[in-house]
Amino acid sequence: MARRTLPVTAATFALSATLLLSACGGGDDTSSDDIQGADTGSSSPSASASASASPGVERPKITIPSSFQLTFENWSSGDPVEQAVLDDAKEEVRAGYAAIIANDPDSEAVAFYDTQGVVGQTKEWIKSYTDKHLTVIGKLPAFAPKVSVAKTGRGASLSYCTDESAAQTRNLKTGKVEGNPAGTNPYVSYTVSLAKNAQGVWQNASVHSERGGCSK
Repeated sequence: MARRTLPVTAATFALSATLLLSACGGGDDTSSDDIQGADTGSSSPSASASASASPGVERPKITIPSSFQLTFENWSSGDPVEQAVLDDAKEEVRAGYAAIIANDPDSEAVAFYDTQGVVGQTKEWIKSYTDKHLTVIGKLPAFAPKVSVAKTGRGASLSYCTDESAAQTRNLKTGKVEGNPAGTNPYVSYTVSLAKNAQGVWQNASVHSERGGCSK
């Protein structure tokens, strides 16, 4: 699996290294010129995006049950623009997993945090679970975020890691619980490009992932 890489048996999926949007990393051309390489940046956990990131914007409410503990370690920055990027990127990740759990590939929250060029790919990632009656359970920490904002202020890049060691899938029809196949590296690195829309929301414009690309 990958791009929101969660454990799944090889027989169930062949999603290679691509959590959530999978390694397809499709993006809008509108943001590619504004995005630069990621610099270092620290952060701290947070359940939902900060409204201060873009005042006046009503963000969708995203709820994830306690059966799936998606955490964000050190997703904080002293720079308010970097923090806004981190907050919205975090909510995009949460929206994807919430959609899997709610069996909602057409999630409005996902559409809110993805550009038009990416939202269709996210939908396919969600359906790779829901079409097989799978949900996600266990624990998935996202850590080591590094964010860089383009000089124009319209584009940004973010890299981070996830640890799938304690993440699993559960078949809603059979109740069968499975993790990644034996020997699978549980660490996945992600590189995300983001574009700031007219509302001031940082949306995912592309996602690339690599299994084994980082460690804790």
